[in-house]
Amino acid sequence: MTIGRDKGGQGRAVALPAGQAAGLALLMLASALTEGFGLVLLVPMLSVVSGPATAGGGLVEALGRIGVPLALGPLLGLFVVLVALRGTINHWRGMAAHRLETAYVDALRARAWDALLHCEWRVLSAMRQSDNASLLINNVDRVGLGLNQAISGVATMVTLGAIGLAAMAISPAIALGAGLGGLAVLLAYRGMRRRSTMLGEELGRAYGEIHANLAESLGALRVIKSFGREEEAARRGQAAIAGLRRLQYAFLRDMGLGQIALQGGGALLLALLVRLAMARWQAGPAQVLPLVALFARALPLLGALQQSWQNWAHERPALAETMALIHQAEAAREPDDAAGVVAPRLERAITLAGVTVRHAGRGQPALRDVSLTIPARRITLLSGPSGAGKSTLADLLGGLIEPDEGTLAIDGAALADAGRRAWRGEVAYVQQEPVLFSGTVRGNLLWADPSAGEDRLREALRAASALFVEALPQGLDTPVGEGGRRLSGGERQRVVLARALLREPRLLILDEATSALDAENEAAIAGAIAGLRDRLTVVIIGHRGALADLADHVVRLEAGQVVEGRMVEGHDAG
Repeated sequence: MTIGRDKGGQGRAVALPAGQAAGLALLMLASALTEGFGLVLLVPMLSVVSGPATAGGGLVEALGRIGVPLALGPLLGLFVVLVALRGTINHWRGMAAHRLETAYVDALRARAWDALLHCEWRVLSAMRQSDNASLLINNVDRVGLGLNQAISGVATMVTLGAIGLAAMAISPAIALGAGLGGLAVLLAYRGMRRRSTMLGEELGRAYGEIHANLAESLGALRVIKSFGREEEAARRGQAAIAGLRRLQYAFLRDMGLGQIALQGGGALLLALLVRLAMARWQAGPAQVLPLVALFARALPLLGALQQSWQNWAHERPALAETMALIHQAEAAREPDDAAGVVAPRLERAITLAGVTVRHAGRGQPALRDVSLTIPARRITLLSGPSGAGKSTLADLLGGLIEPDEGTLAIDGAALADAGRRAWRGEVAYVQQEPVLFSGTVRGNLLWADPSAGEDRLREALRAASALFVEALPQGLDTPVGEGGRRLSGGERQRVVLARALLREPRLLILDEATSALDAENEAAIAGAIAGLRDRLTVVIIGHRGALADLADHVVRLEAGQVVEGRMVEGHDAG
């Protein structure tokens, strides 16, 4: 069984676990049947109390023929057993519903996360990541709430069906009239359910804006405080939350008004049916009183069904948005067949021939007809103004993206598809803002190679001028804090460089890796990079400084084109 399609009806749905869904359906049916039969027992009990066992009409006779004892004591005992059995069944039904809901939500979240992780970098980097975070956290949880309401609605419909069958057994005419009235009530609420869907769509956007606002503000706390704009930041956050609360209030107001109308209209319908039963259809007390009990039970169930339906309409947009993201990311999924592909060795050079790269939503290409050669085991500097295409070129070299036109070759072998993913395993990338994960220094280093032993870890630290780690309170097992905040900026960058070197890459890309560091830390990293000359290929993105001074080969970009490419005099070009 599957639920959910992305917008436009495309994309595979996420399947409910078939076995769990079938088990839940059986428990719903068993619960409904025990309730319906328990209410039907009111007829023979009233008949026994009020007079002869036949006072309840044909229903009492039918119950007698199937072996139901027509005495008050046994009937009461059977009623108690049915109530206890129904309570037990409902407990297991609730547990089964919870398992089904969590299994679906976990599968949906895992699929969305997997789709993002395996999405092509060009598509992924163009997304607003705060929207993705909001979707993975809030939207998927809202899907769980919607599924819970859908399950509750189905259970309610099954119970109403059992109550309807019980009413049919007592008086078909009255049961038919009540059923048509209930259907009319549900149809009358179509407009309110459409409004709930609209409010659900707006709610998703509101959650996205809150996540974006908080992520932006938390990342800019130093700027906010240095400009003395704490109150403005607080006002923006409160305004976003106030918008969310208005949407929630509007939904709850609609729900409350709907329940008021339903309860009043349902009570009026019940009164009219009882009046007709007594005056027109000559129903006796042994029939009317159980019917009143049945309809009194059915009325709140009808309200619960409408509420579940409205809640599902409210949360359904979250499922549509989640499926749309999954479909977008899966449509741009990278090839999965890189496992058996051998990555090129890079012994001579990386060559680009007529390479053009375009980014969606931009009029001009990020790179236009670029042809150049990057020599192996040398240090190449990529320079140029902001927006010149340096980072796009670095993404190409690292195998994160592929050109729209032209070719990129390693030692003459064109890099594409699965070969590009295999090549990525030979590349280490160090960006301007050092990225460390919560945990220890050791844990962060082992991201590069989980099998690395103590000697290799210390060798990587030495090569990155990061032996300061040995002086930390717990050495390699020192916690670095969230994002590495317990280390200074220079220390974080050197640990990141050590992690990159632990991978033993054939290509090391340094993207403005020392632009935010002081002279001492920059010199330490430059010394580490200088020691790598002749061992691996290094590409440095920058303008000036100690790292730029190491370059054997300089490439300058402007407006996505190579305007200069030269070897540096005084450096051995090999």
